[in-house]
Amino acid sequence: MPIRKKVTLQHLASQLNLSVHTVSKALRGLPGMSEETRKEVFNLARSMGYRTKEQERSLAVELIPQFTTKPRTFRFIVIEKMRYSVLHQLIQKGLQDKMGEFGHCVETLILPDVIDTLTFGDWLEENNVVYSDGIFIPPAIDEKLERRLLALQVPRIMINFPPPSEKVDSVIWDVESSIYQSVRYLMSMNHRFILYIGDTVTYRGFGIRWRAFQGAMAEAGLEVDPDEHVIGKISGKEKWRAEVIDKLRRTKPSAILAAVPFDLAWIYYACSAAGLRIPEDCSLIGLQDERNELAPSLTRPILLIYDSGIRAAERMLWRLANPLQPYESTLLQGPFFDGDTVLPRSLPKSCSVHHK
Repeated sequence: MPIRKKVTLQHLASQLNLSVHTVSKALRGLPGMSEETRKEVFNLARSMGYRTKEQERSLAVELIPQFTTKPRTFRFIVIEKMRYSVLHQLIQKGLQDKMGEFGHCVETLILPDVIDTLTFGDWLEENNVVYSDGIFIPPAIDEKLERRLLALQVPRIMINFPPPSEKVDSVIWDVESSIYQSVRYLMSMNHRFILYIGDTVTYRGFGIRWRAFQGAMAEAGLEVDPDEHVIGKISGKEKWRAEVIDKLRRTKPSAILAAVPFDLAWIYYACSAAGLRIPEDCSLIGLQDERNELAPSLTRPILLIYDSGIRAAERMLWRLANPLQPYESTLLQGPFFDGDTVLPRSLPKSCSVHHK
């Protein structure tokens, strides 16, 4: 068997047409380059199996085995209706990329959206789930199914906010911080009349976003009247669209915070129906799974979904090596993208601050 050549900084630099110094700074988190360049360096280093001394030490400190003679197989559980979602594809890629570095694999299993107890047992047996080395449980799973998966006697990592007091490790992108980032950004642009649009009840993370909005507004000294926002569970798109148009016309917000990714196209439609242009008449921030072709320069917090998959894989390997350690919940906070869908709001002359 041929011996795999050791990857060096020079190999990375040559492939990226960068200096060794720049590559080294990128991997050590030092300033002096764009985030795009830093991301390219990290992605190439990961794909080629290169680790800095600091990364090697980190794995040793966390007791994550770097080498193994036994390749492991893990299962990523996805319900049928979410099998093609961008969200789950990003998580899956992060899991596979990280596990691939250690010689392990991640298989995706499709779970029926609705399944009774007997059929669930058959599904487990048919897919040998209880014999896998561990399972990953992503968002958007019905709570009954989620509880059944959490009850399995195999190592489990939730890529979601865990239920209260659940004995499980979890990793998730920090939507609470994302909401605070968004509100603070709008406040810095003099927007105090913000319309919150988003389902607040269907999934655990949706409720966290709404509560974060209330907290961020309170931080700015503003009360939130739930009746003045488009919240709750969407019962039908036509009814929901009519409610959005009504709230736009009646409350006259200067900005919209779209807290659920799949609402964006409908919000643009509703604004157009209400005679509003984005961002000239109404600014917009949206929480999107990734860059949206409808609004490629949408002002938004960056949700670290792919990175959550990577971190979840690391947490799984840590759990296998440290089965008696306390359970941990990890929140990944991303940066904020200053796009072109928010304009500063001009203050009335009576509100202007005059300096002598």
